[in-house]
Amino acid sequence: MDRTDLEWLKHLIASHDKKLDDLRRWDAYYEGEQPLSYMAPELIQELDERVRQVVVEWPRLVVDSVEERLDVEGFRYGSQADADDELWRIWQANDMDEQSQQGHVDALVMRRAYAIVGSNEDDERTPIITVESPLEVYAERDPRTRKVRAAVKRWTEEGDHGEKAEHATLYLPEANVWWVKVKGEWIEDPEVPRDDHELGEVLVEPIVNRPRTKRPDGVSELKPVVPVSDAACKLATDMMISAEFHAVPRRYAIGVDETDFQDEQGRPVSALKRIIGRIWAIPKHKSEDGVEVGQFPEANLSNFHETLKLLAMLVASLAGLPSRFLGHATDNPASADAIRSDESRLVKRAERKQRSFGGSWERVMRLVLLVRDGSVPDNAMSLETLWRDASTPTDAEKADAAVKLFTAKIVPLHQTREDLGYTQVQIERMEAEDEKVASSAFERVMAGDLAALTGPKPPRDPAEPEPEPEPVG
Repeated sequence: MDRTDLEWLKHLIASHDKKLDDLRRWDAYYEGEQPLSYMAPELIQELDERVRQVVVEWPRLVVDSVEERLDVEGFRYGSQADADDELWRIWQANDMDEQSQQGHVDALVMRRAYAIVGSNEDDERTPIITVESPLEVYAERDPRTRKVRAAVKRWTEEGDHGEKAEHATLYLPEANVWWVKVKGEWIEDPEVPRDDHELGEVLVEPIVNRPRTKRPDGVSELKPVVPVSDAACKLATDMMISAEFHAVPRRYAIGVDETDFQDEQGRPVSALKRIIGRIWAIPKHKSEDGVEVGQFPEANLSNFHETLKLLAMLVASLAGLPSRFLGHATDNPASADAIRSDESRLVKRAERKQRSFGGSWERVMRLVLLVRDGSVPDNAMSLETLWRDASTPTDAEKADAAVKLFTAKIVPLHQTREDLGYTQVQIERMEAEDEKVASSAFERVMAGDLAALTGPKPPRDPAEPEPEPEPVG
């Protein structure tokens, strides 16, 4: 579209503002800061500050259970058997082990996160990669190609005297432009010159959770579980209120009122103090005499417990979590096969995330090559993200399967070590040790030591008779 830089900036900021309330809502649920739902305003007013909301942080559990299985371990060109060392060096130099984790969490919670690539003045061979929150970054896609055609990042800086200044960076296919807001108007930042990189690509890549054809910006992983979580928070809060006013016996006194209580100076003293429970006191009719004191039976809270268990099972079903993740325990511990079966939906869900997020990280690394070299090589189109196994097999099971595949000559030794979970650095160290051992054996053979090939003869059992020499001829 034929817009000026300033028109693009204002358009993107206005579009971002429309999304912020929804994004903050999802973020509040993950942080356990959501408002109390299903509570009558009259009850909230009566309780005042004496009872706070009990937050059951199932949304965080749902997100973290998937994110804990999303660990990037390298990048591989389609024509290569091993991970590429240079791409992994750039990844590690930008602390992407930590940043990618933060990006996955934000994407799972708030539908998407963003990765921004830029040049590095201190090291031209190592472009800068940063992971950004959707609360600060917004990107608009081309409806035909689905590629980002413009993006904005905005933030607020506080000065020495408490004054706040709004800043923004506009990302376009041919340039990056920095802006600052002065007296309510956006102007190009005079302290930061624009970057006319002319690369033909917006250096911003969305990392989207659950993208769909009509929802390319994704869906929050919390959407199906938030209503159930709200119900659990309300129920847990009700349980605490019941514990405050009903679980402890309430006492009553008939035939007295507040005027019957006085201190040493004859001043009235209220006997209706709100302690653990309440004291209920009413005056009898004038014709009646005497005072009666008693207490009501305490309430049973087991109905809350059973309802919370039911809601926990609903969350487990919606999120694909094993019920034991939500506190459902049995007397007998589960076997290894039962654990793997119980986690099958969670593992498959994590593998789907790996495929979706992996495509985003591959595009990020292609932007890295574009910034560094000015072009993207053809073989980078087949770039593949390597992930750690999302399942939780036992070490013995993994070793048995890997050795069988190697023995049957189905996979090479390098792939076997990858399947066993060794890192690229560990594999390289093992291969270097293998080469050292093979080189040493070759030198011994060349020196006439044939035992280097076959190994030494096994020692003869003294109880066995000496073998007869074979006849010659």
